[in-house]
Amino acid sequence: MRTVDPEKHRRRREQILGAAVGLFATKGLAKTTTAEICRAAGVSSGNLFHYFPSKQEIFYGIFELEQDEWDALLASAAVDPDPWAGLMRVVDRIAAEAFDPMMPGLIVEVLAQAHRDPRVADLVAESDRRLFRGVAALVERLQKEGSADPGLPVETAARWVVIITDGFHTRGYAEPDRDRDAEVAVAKEIIARTLRHTGR
Repeated sequence: MRTVDPEKHRRRREQILGAAVGLFATKGLAKTTTAEICRAAGVSSGNLFHYFPSKQEIFYGIFELEQDEWDALLASAAVDPDPWAGLMRVVDRIAAEAFDPMMPGLIVEVLAQAHRDPRVADLVAESDRRLFRGVAALVERLQKEGSADPGLPVETAARWVVIITDGFHTRGYAEPDRDRDAEVAVAKEIIARTLRHTGR
């Protein structure tokens, strides 16, 4: 019996998903064909359907991209001796994703599909829950060490940290004079003021 190499299988799935993301971001799900995905990924249609039974399943699969990296980042931040530094790494990662040229188009398509497809809505919600849990744990550590306002409900504070950082995604169109570093610095300052972070 032919055995499957799990690592090779994972890499091939990511290859297909990476190719599909660019097409979904620029053309949308409806106008993207499986033939285009095959060409972009450099695979045959038979190979494509071995990994994904349908175009819709490929769209669901994009939520796998970078999931392991996000899990590793949140786990690392959770045990960072400095919870503020850990939280700022999370903010930096969200900001970096927001500045990806493909992100505006992809977000528009994900939100559109979330309104039409309950499974996409569930995937978006689960992604948000995982991020909120990770940020809430960091806020709670800040509160316990006395460097954030203990009167702020942890879940509410975490949600606002993410909302402030997610603001980068709404500014995804081209702006010639946009200063990414300055915007990230301002966002971090707003978060510090929201949490009443003392820097101790």
